[in-house]
Amino acid sequence: MAKQNVAEQFVDILHRAGVRRMYGVVGDSLNPVVDAIRRTKGIDWVQVRHEETAAFAAGAEAQITGSLAVCAGSCGPGNLHLINGLYDAHRSMAPVLALASHIPSSEIGLSFFQETHPDQLFRECSHYSEMISNPQQMPRLLQTAIQHAIGQSGVSVVTLPGDIADQQAPDKSPESALVTSRPTVRPGDTEIDKLAEMIDNAGKVTLFCGSGTAGAHAEVMEFAEKIKSPVGHALRGKEWIQYDNPYDVGMSGLLGYGAAYEATHECDLLILLGTDFPYNAFLPDDVKIAQVDVRPERLGRRSKLDLAVWGDVRETLRCLTRRVTPKTNRKFLDKMLKKHADALEGVIKAYTRKVEKHIPIHPEYVASVVDELAADDAVFTVDTGMCNVWAARYLTPNGKRRIIGSFSHGSMANALPQAIGAQFTDRKRQVVSMSGDGGFSMLMGDFLTLVQYDLPVKVVLFNNSALGMVELEMLVAGLPSFGTANHNPDFAAVARAAGAYGVRVEKPKQLVGALKDAFAHKGPALVDIVTDPNALSIPPKISSEMVTGFALSASKIVLDGGVGRMVQMARSNLRNVPRP
Repeated sequence: MAKQNVAEQFVDILHRAGVRRMYGVVGDSLNPVVDAIRRTKGIDWVQVRHEETAAFAAGAEAQITGSLAVCAGSCGPGNLHLINGLYDAHRSMAPVLALASHIPSSEIGLSFFQETHPDQLFRECSHYSEMISNPQQMPRLLQTAIQHAIGQSGVSVVTLPGDIADQQAPDKSPESALVTSRPTVRPGDTEIDKLAEMIDNAGKVTLFCGSGTAGAHAEVMEFAEKIKSPVGHALRGKEWIQYDNPYDVGMSGLLGYGAAYEATHECDLLILLGTDFPYNAFLPDDVKIAQVDVRPERLGRRSKLDLAVWGDVRETLRCLTRRVTPKTNRKFLDKMLKKHADALEGVIKAYTRKVEKHIPIHPEYVASVVDELAADDAVFTVDTGMCNVWAARYLTPNGKRRIIGSFSHGSMANALPQAIGAQFTDRKRQVVSMSGDGGFSMLMGDFLTLVQYDLPVKVVLFNNSALGMVELEMLVAGLPSFGTANHNPDFAAVARAAGAYGVRVEKPKQLVGALKDAFAHKGPALVDIVTDPNALSIPPKISSEMVTGFALSASKIVLDGGVGRMVQMARSNLRNVPRP
């Protein structure tokens, strides 16, 4: 049996765990691993221009596939660049393994060139972060890291000095079993019976859903029908729960719309399903609350609970639905559906009047056209900031589309790197990066990665020459905008110079044709759309207690703004309301 060095054994184990690529930037301490990838069929090295992109790309791949994805950075500054993307992957519960290569092992602790302590630096954004300091630790340490990432749905970091990577492994890695998927978690009968009793005793029940409802759409709909419950959602729950939902009352939170806020506050019992919704100012403090989550550490950390249920949503509802008594009174549900439709009707008018003639172009109009023209199974990656608003209001989920963003970590510059990872999983699937000019320009160098690998990502650039969300934060705080203006180039010309398709749109009548042409282009494309910098989603009133960023939730209000095709769904759902 041929001997392996540590790097070869490392790559061999990753390949057997189902890993098909590693994102990163080469460097001397990484050379043994990169060379092992070069000589291993079935696993590729993806060269990006910035390690932050590598981590974001791996996180997106993991979210699309549900399987382990891998990124790497060379010693010191190289692997330090990974940290922001790893924070995002960890908070998004994406199974990612990061390889942080290290300085020569004999120099650790002696202030060597580029010395850091990655095994310590990455602990806050990982479930597992350890260093291989001796070949004898392989393959057990790597297997442990893989099982942490997959089993706990988050990041593992393995630190590997370059000289250790080049040493001979003690034995060729055995064909040992590896954890490659997570089990379902069923609550105990006691908790299910308690929750069923609470539901039976409550006249008005509301469900509020997060990303933990992935794969449980049918179960949530069956449960909502049985207990006549309105169903609201957080932003990360949108893609899983909004579509084909006759009980939909919209989204709560800073970017919210519709009647979700009212439904969560006017009920007798609020059930939180698979959500770690962070803005407790939007949650009621005077109704009973039960929470169901597969991560027990998340139970009760946002609000005081009357019942905590440890289990995944799908299995919990499968056990719970048959135990609750059917409700026949749907007055509360119908009232919330009516409020939801009225709320959407009220805000949509401002965004439907002469939008095709408005210059600069309404970003709401852009988002609505993107939603109409995009493929039924498109993957949307969304920049943090105002692009979050447009995605929340205008992208229409259908059970096949995916919407990925830095929704828990809130990093800028995430959309383009995440689009790279999403596109590598399937070159034939449409991937649309909804980028802001601020976020795009921050990691613009990796647009060259699209060109280098001929990835057919479509970058839709909302170019308002400003950091729009920051301007909103300043406005809310009573401050004049300062330091938020961007002096931008013609991004379409930059795209063409890089070897991609690029077109600039300054008039609304050009928009549909430009997007159709870009979406039809077989390679990477960028549509630079000059949008109205004054199109900010302003709360209906501003209080002095509001603070910056997404913590604006202290206002306990939702933003006013257009809502795209969601008004059609609300109108359709009203057909279920009995006429007097």
